[in-house]
Amino acid sequence: MALDRIDFAILDTLQKDGRIPNASLAEKVGLSQSACSRRLDHLEKSGVIEGYHARLSNGALGHKMTAIVHISLSGQFEKSLAEFEAAIRRCPNVLSCHLMSGEYDYVLRIAARDLEDYERIHKEWLTAMPHVIKINSSFALREVVDRTWMGIRPEMA
Repeated sequence: MALDRIDFAILDTLQKDGRIPNASLAEKVGLSQSACSRRLDHLEKSGVIEGYHARLSNGALGHKMTAIVHISLSGQFEKSLAEFEAAIRRCPNVLSCHLMSGEYDYVLRIAARDLEDYERIHKEWLTAMPHVIKINSSFALREVVDRTWMGIRPEMA
């Protein structure tokens, strides 16, 4: 799908305020309400907009620690990958999980209350995952950037 400057303006505005009323969004991007609504509908149906959600603060919810965890499996067979991925989806503390190229098979971002809570997650979840042979954990000292979109301008696309 080719996006134009108005589409990018809509996306940029929604990234800043996903709850903005259509009338305000239309005014911000220079469209009528009906034209803005049609554009928004098209962006949603084409999959450019995957959904809307509230961005929660892990720290405010008591999970003040973020662990970055590298996982190695015994092999990258389709069955091993599928079994690991099914198991990791059930772990409530996993914020993201990525299949990787390179030294490790997966990189996880995990929220924990504190070091003792991470130890519990490590024992009860991570070491119990199928096909795991190596776990390497690092702890974030501070979050500097956490974007959901890189803010591409129309001339960069």
